[in-house]
Amino acid sequence: MDFTELRTKYPEFIYKSYDIDETDTEINVRYHFEITGLCEFNPSWTFTKNNGGNFSDNPTFLKSVFALGMVELISYWKSACPPIVRVLAGDLSEKQVLWFKKLYFKGLGEFFYRNGIETDIVSFMDIVPTGEKIKGTGEKISGEKNLISIGGGKDSIVSLELLSRFKNDNFCYIINPNEATKASAKMGGYKDKGIIFAKRFLDKKIVELNSQGFLNGHTPFSAIVAFSSLITAYINNIHYIVLSNESSANESTVMGTDVNHQYSKSFEFEEDFRAYQMEFIDSGCEYFSLLRPLTEFQIAKYFSEKSEYHSVFRSCNLGSKTDCWCCDCPKCLFITIILSPFLSSSDIEEIFGENLLTKEKMIPTFDKLLGLTPEKPFECVGSRAEVVLAVNLTAEKYKKANKPLPCLLAHYAETCGVRDVSEEYRECLSYYDGNNNLPEKFEKILREEFAL
Repeated sequence: MDFTELRTKYPEFIYKSYDIDETDTEINVRYHFEITGLCEFNPSWTFTKNNGGNFSDNPTFLKSVFALGMVELISYWKSACPPIVRVLAGDLSEKQVLWFKKLYFKGLGEFFYRNGIETDIVSFMDIVPTGEKIKGTGEKISGEKNLISIGGGKDSIVSLELLSRFKNDNFCYIINPNEATKASAKMGGYKDKGIIFAKRFLDKKIVELNSQGFLNGHTPFSAIVAFSSLITAYINNIHYIVLSNESSANESTVMGTDVNHQYSKSFEFEEDFRAYQMEFIDSGCEYFSLLRPLTEFQIAKYFSEKSEYHSVFRSCNLGSKTDCWCCDCPKCLFITIILSPFLSSSDIEEIFGENLLTKEKMIPTFDKLLGLTPEKPFECVGSRAEVVLAVNLTAEKYKKANKPLPCLLAHYAETCGVRDVSEEYRECLSYYDGNNNLPEKFEKILREEFAL
């Protein structure tokens, strides 16, 4: 359906309210959204609460719940992109309005790009808050406990291993647990009491609208992770919220633009979220990414040495529901590439069931990962330079072993030429991005483990 026609037909989105139902062990939150003249949406969340207490009247908790709703709404707004978002559920200052508009606009960069929508940060949306301000603040969180967000992939596993010395103070945070996330936490030595689940329930009416041709596309999911992890940390008295986003997430997906599939994993968003939390929620919790100083390449090398996790980790979005690698998507190919310098081809085949470097039909995706086209795949993948480095190192391994290059590496050799990247390799392994928010004790661990 046409962006302009939809906005004309459905000019208003309303964030009406939210309901909270609390027991001794969990908190259920239900949001009420509406696109006037089209549909009402009622997504919900269930948060696990391990320490009792009552939060339904806690101003800090309520501010966090309201803010999560502000992020949740974008998944439903995008179906028709109404020009006005009316907020009845709470109040927003002008600064908060600008904060959310920036998150929406940059977080929807891929959505706009792939749907051919030309708009700007001023005109794409007006946020009109007419609700009541949440007054007061609750008690701040302090202490040394850590909430480590687990997604089932290699990055969060690396964070688990880096912080293993703090195991008594660590909790794993998992949204909508699947086999990979649960297995990763348990492989790290975490039992039921050390794993905190949250369940997110989408309103299925959005799927129905998508099937009818209403607009669909990528939204800033990691912003959902940020606000939901803040709620989870606060109600469970946990001070540090530990993410596993690396410096590579800062690279744009489309060359020469700000379009970044991973915007809400970027350092820019991390900085914005920390500022918002401190000024407008003030929970006392501290949010940061432990792996921010590192590249995907450094993380992959470290992970390659943790063989006990190789059978349980999963990064494939297409295969996540069935706990498998689909072996046909950009993410599967990227993970194959980034691990190949450090693992044997038989190790790779044991993980994936096959070696994707031998699949000729993956050449177009391979070229995108290499940077031979303006667009990288719209997935959470590493930088173009890291892929080139990994490909050259892997090709050199095959040559030294007097083995023929598999299809994709042979294609690279013919197209670009295999070259000596030993200097780039040394530089990459010693890389440390100073744009990070690591508290001192965490920075010390990272530097020790990676010899930085």
